[in-house]
Amino acid sequence: MTRTLDIWWDGRLVGQLTQDKHGELGFAYAPEWMSDEATPPLSASLPKRAEPFTRRECRPFFGGLLPEESQRDAAAQALGVSRANDFALLDRLGGDVAGALQLLPPGEGPAPLAPDQHPTRLDDAGLIRVLDALPVRPLLAGEEGLRLSLAGAQSKVPVVLVDGAVALPAPGQPTTHILKPPISRFAATTENEAFVMRLAAAIGLDVAPLEARTVKDRTFLLVQRYDRAIGDDGFVRRIHQEDFCQALGVPPETKYASEGGPTFKDCFALLRRVAARPAVDVLKLLDAVIFNVIAGNADAHGKNFSILYDAEGPRLAPLYDLLATVAYPDLSPKFAMKIGKRATLAELDAKGWTAFAADAGVGLPLIRRRVAEISKGVIARTGEVAADLVRPGFDRTSIESLAAMVRERAERCALTVAESGRSANQQRDGGNVEGSNGQ
Repeated sequence: MTRTLDIWWDGRLVGQLTQDKHGELGFAYAPEWMSDEATPPLSASLPKRAEPFTRRECRPFFGGLLPEESQRDAAAQALGVSRANDFALLDRLGGDVAGALQLLPPGEGPAPLAPDQHPTRLDDAGLIRVLDALPVRPLLAGEEGLRLSLAGAQSKVPVVLVDGAVALPAPGQPTTHILKPPISRFAATTENEAFVMRLAAAIGLDVAPLEARTVKDRTFLLVQRYDRAIGDDGFVRRIHQEDFCQALGVPPETKYASEGGPTFKDCFALLRRVAARPAVDVLKLLDAVIFNVIAGNADAHGKNFSILYDAEGPRLAPLYDLLATVAYPDLSPKFAMKIGKRATLAELDAKGWTAFAADAGVGLPLIRRRVAEISKGVIARTGEVAADLVRPGFDRTSIESLAAMVRERAERCALTVAESGRSANQQRDGGNVEGSNGQ
């Protein structure tokens, strides 16, 4: 027996995800979607075609909509399904996912909220209940009326706001924010992510807006979803997006470059292929790479960069999930994607930046300039951003320590490129002298 989920985009049927009696996934576009030249493909890795897609072809995209690692294990356990069964997980969680899609059982099309349906506003006790539940029940999997999914290995849940207060969505309601509790294994991750994200925004990078909040003695983050558009009338519209692993057809289990996942060379090539304004987005990705090096975010893998398909055309999505992972000795300091074959900041020398320039297809002088400018901006703004974040309920010592570490990394980065620039100038001048002597 074949099981089916209908894939909806903005109220239109895109196609069907299927699972046959052997457990194999498949996907096929609906004839009406295929015949309309204005309709886009679901993914850069799933071009419109009449022939159905095999599991190998479609699983990276659909599996990429689900939580990962321990979050996937806990969600599957809460739902009473196998962690390896993508279809069963999407059947239970696919009502509101990253991007514009809804995955619904046959006959259950998208429907507007009924007059008697309202989001469930959370008071302090309700918020604490959610924060306590998320580590063991990611996405509140199994809670009646909720079918929510987000990728990632960190516990979180999509929510809406009601007059600024956090609320759980009514069935089928598009969510607008992501609530992220601190990571229990590591100290002050709320402060860490809030600091790094705000610092990125302060120096002019395109970053998902976020707010650090407290309830009683608990901290959490509230991140505004960039894949939702809210009209003047309050109507929320889902905007399509996909991460780089999905776009490149890479399964989430191999998201790290060392496991066969995307490299920076792949990422820059992807933007040049699909972005509406590739020159703009290549420079934005370059800035993101440099900032992550400075901030100590070693976990910037292929699923931490996305393409947003909005009215401006395909473009690099705002940055998200920026965390100074090097602040935690238990986490690997090695870059998820090497930079010019260099795995850490300590190894990143002039030759490393030169090799990275070749991979990115960007001129080395531009890279040197952007490293210097971003380093300068970070050095100038760390104190201000840290001071703004310090408030009752937040770990002041961790924030100030983090700011000092990032400032020191920025100084080291600026020095490295300055030395490489001087070395290049000396070599060039030396070459000119030799040439003139030989004439």
